[in-house]
Amino acid sequence: MQVIEELIKLAKDLDAATKRGKDLGLTDDEIAFYDALATNDSAVQAMGDDKLKVIAAELISKVRQSVTIDWTLRESARAKIKVMVKRILNKYGYPPDLQEEAVKTVLAQAELLCAEWV
Repeated sequence: MQVIEELIKLAKDLDAATKRGKDLGLTDDEIAFYDALATNDSAVQAMGDDKLKVIAAELISKVRQSVTIDWTLRESARAKIKVMVKRILNKYGYPPDLQEEAVKTVLAQAELLCAEWV
């Protein structure tokens, strides 16, 4: 019974995330990266939703182009994507003190999403 309740909760959470993505004008992949960037409230306050949406869209585009089948296993490929993410965050003025955590979260999201990309 508990498994069913957990599945229902997960379905509701996914539905809410999809609705929020539509409200923000973001795709499902973009909302995942937007959420990774917006986990820190001070980043949202400093940058605003519009700038975070632009960053999320660029991250999706660039990361999708860069991932390979084994990128999560090859340290050099992972390091290349990490540097690219940092450059994009710097380009848009993402708060430097929050970047390291944002990069980790973006890479984690990319790992979850990349199975559909390659």
